[in-house]
This record gives sequence, C-alpha cells and structure tokens, in this order.
Amino acid sequence: MKLLVILSMFASSTFASQFDVDTYSTSLDFAQVTQVLATKKSNGSWCFATSVRHNDQGWGHYADGWEVIDLDGNKLGYRQLAHPHDNEQPFTRSQCDIKIPSEISKVIVRAKCNEDGFGGKPMVVELSEN
Repeated sequence: MKLLVILSMFASSTFASQFDVDTYSTSLDFAQVTQVLATKKSNGSWCFATSVRHNDQGWGHYADGWEVIDLDGNKLGYRQLAHPHDNEQPFTRSQCDIKIPSEISKVIVRAKCNEDGFGGKPMVVELSEN
C-alpha cells in the first residue's frame, strides 16, 4: 500500500497539468499585462516589451515585476520594476537576453505587484521569428 501511495504521488507530479491562464482577477489591485511585443535577436535570445497596468499607490502598493514562463509554469525570464508608476499607466518596460528553447512556440507573460503578487490577467504570446 505504501508503495502504491508513493508511486501515485510521483505520477501526479510528473504529469502535472499546464499553467492555467484562464484563472485571474481583472481588479487593478493585481498587475495586468495589457500588451507584449516579443522580438527574436540574431543571437537566438528574445526581447520582451511588456505593458502593465496597475493601480499603483506609491511604494506601499505597486507593480514590481513581470515574468516570462513556459506553458508548464517554468520561469524563463524576469524583469524587476524598481519603482511605482503612479502617473504612468499603463507603462511599458523591456527585458532582453531571455533564452527560450527552440521547441517552445508559446509563452506566458504575467505581472505581479509587491502586495498581491501574481493574479492579474496574463498574456499568451506566440513566438514568431519574423
């Protein structure tokens, strides 16, 4: 019986489902991704220009980062946002030199805030080399 429990735990973690992009809050208390432009560079890495909207309220509550993840939720890249953007909404910041394996054709970009973390609308991005 113990072996069966151990095997079932292993199988469930091995065959985990994909990241759920359909469960999110539209509240601006959560950082929302509004637009993404992904560009492949000549060295094979990617640049992401990501627009974020959030109800920034100074240093106490602001959008403090966004990340690129694969469809299974594995982090591929991260952009830290160093300060609030109270009077600049939405705002766009870029991050380059993000390495994405060639077999990946879609990624998810999601933003976070320093108070509520992730939870706003993510964006699925089709990677095109053009």
